[in-house]
Amino acid sequence: MLKGRLGLETARFPHADRHGLLWLERGELCVVDGCLHFLRGRNSLAPQIDQIPHQSVSMILLGPGSSVTHDALRLLARHGTLMAAVGQDGVRSYTAPALLPDRSDVARRQAELWGNPRRRISVARHMYALRLGEVLPHRELDTLRGIEGSRVKVTYKLMADKFEIEWNGRHYDRSNPTAADIPNQALNHAATAVQAAAAIAVQSLAALPPLGFIHEDSGQSFVLDIADLFREAVTLQIAFSAARQVADRSSESVDRLVRREAAKVFRKQQVIPAMIDKIKLVLRTEESHGAGDHHDA
Repeated sequence: MLKGRLGLETARFPHADRHGLLWLERGELCVVDGCLHFLRGRNSLAPQIDQIPHQSVSMILLGPGSSVTHDALRLLARHGTLMAAVGQDGVRSYTAPALLPDRSDVARRQAELWGNPRRRISVARHMYALRLGEVLPHRELDTLRGIEGSRVKVTYKLMADKFEIEWNGRHYDRSNPTAADIPNQALNHAATAVQAAAAIAVQSLAALPPLGFIHEDSGQSFVLDIADLFREAVTLQIAFSAARQVADRSSESVDRLVRREAAKVFRKQQVIPAMIDKIKLVLRTEESHGAGDHHDA
């Protein structure tokens, strides 16, 4: 017999040659004859068994109703394939073991940009430019935050008007989140869903969650940075659409409606792949292969 289990430890694909994310739900991720399989309908007369090409994907997203065996985790770890437990369509991110990638270029590039004050503010300005549609001349982070905050207030009102929702401003009490009105509750739930998608995108590239360029205090600062890039196009769309459904006398909770709307938007807009592209853009990973310093955005 070949060394190891079927000799698979010698057949590792570099992540640059892999095909991104694989979604699985309602089954068991297990090993059969040395190969990774996903078993659906174990208790039925005709269970469905799919062999998983774990060496050619970067990350397996394991959704609701699923389980994973110890042997499967061993095989994934051996080949550097990340697995994350997520909500349906990525609307929640529950846990993801640390990925041991075969390259450190994204993490090193992020640390390089973050560790240089001039480059750090340059990335922050670039991120604000992506959101606001223009490069602002200001270089003080507090000033940029203030400008962005005032524009977001206008966007909230415009989105509320579009969906014919009564809007009394953004309010959030962390100690009593259900005390907020329905639009604010929907925004809270939508923000959680979009942050989960951003966490998946950051994890898939082995970027460094604590090293944010706009957010600073959270251990998920970079995740929050990426989520904010999609606030107007994704988060607000999800939240106000769900709030409209509540206003139309939907019998379901706002949380459930937001999750369902988020899943639909994530699929339709390919949100997680778009986030991965945005991470590469804001970190300018292509430039990192060149020599010398780079000018500000």
